[in-house]
Amino acid sequence: MTTNCRWGFLSTAGIGRKNWKGILMSGAGTVAAVASRDVAKAQLFVAECQSDCPYPQTPRAVGSYDELLAASDIDAIYVPLPTGLRREWVIRAAEAGKHVLCEKPCAPSLADLRAMTDACRANGVQFMDGVMFMHSRRLPLLRRAIDDAERLGTLRRIGIQFSFCGPEAFLESDIRLHSELEPQGCLGDLGWYCIRQILWTVEGRMPTEVTGRILTEGANRTSPGKVPVEFSAELRFDGGVSASFYCSFITEHQQFVRICGTKGYVQLDDYVLPYLGPELAIDVANHAFSVRGCDFNMERHVERRVVREYANGWPNAQEANLMRTFGGLVAQGKPDESWPTWSLKTQSVLDACLTSARTGRAVTPEPI
Repeated sequence: MTTNCRWGFLSTAGIGRKNWKGILMSGAGTVAAVASRDVAKAQLFVAECQSDCPYPQTPRAVGSYDELLAASDIDAIYVPLPTGLRREWVIRAAEAGKHVLCEKPCAPSLADLRAMTDACRANGVQFMDGVMFMHSRRLPLLRRAIDDAERLGTLRRIGIQFSFCGPEAFLESDIRLHSELEPQGCLGDLGWYCIRQILWTVEGRMPTEVTGRILTEGANRTSPGKVPVEFSAELRFDGGVSASFYCSFITEHQQFVRICGTKGYVQLDDYVLPYLGPELAIDVANHAFSVRGCDFNMERHVERRVVREYANGWPNAQEANLMRTFGGLVAQGKPDESWPTWSLKTQSVLDACLTSARTGRAVTPEPI
């Protein structure tokens, strides 16, 4: 389905540049306006993005969030505001009849996110978070590998790591280390992806128990308190499945997933931000161990499976697929409740992880 979803950007956050291009490459919409409380910042953002990825009609710069929400030529609002500010503006966007694409982590708490998604539901608008890998053509390939009883066997274990090593300037000034603007720190910024991948792997089932641990805390120069900068968690599910994840602002680039069964495992090394190139891959492994006399041998057996999907802003990239899916839902006029449900489940598990880390006990996430 094609559409011309007209987008308004609620702030000039840097991640918006990727979505600017994603909308353009999707062929399913256009950026109509960008808002900032400082109109000069909005003008600069538009000028820089337009010089790199131009729309036929230059989006206008708006000096007020309220003005953007009141605009009659805006169908959907993209909200990359700091997490601590999102509840108010998502609700106001929904009440203005605008569909909402919300950056992650969606909210400071599950209660806040429930208020946001309830407002979208009450006003008949779509809510979706900005997890791009959920829209990749690689996911069906991964699902087939997970469900392959001959190669994977019975699912038992999921292990994930997502990290980057922030330079000194990042640790001193980035808002992701500000306890009021981004209270979940690395758990919100990176752990959201880890939790989502785990939940997707188990087809949306909620864990029965989570334990979390803040390994390292930190704060930027202006933060009133500390936030997690290194975090690990363990999740348990009914049926004998367990999962763990590690996320960090102080460990160099890693973004791997290993999904293990009784017969083999599946691995992705770039599950959030695919490596640059025309293909996305998974590795299906069935190594063999044998003992013959004095020889103890581990034989490596790996099959690489790929889909044709370019990783950097092309029309079939996951960010363009997200915008195409969202635009189709806007055109359809009937919100898909599965998308806010994924967000609510992710938020519930995230909250439980943080509560566990702060109380030192295992926690059962609130059901969704």
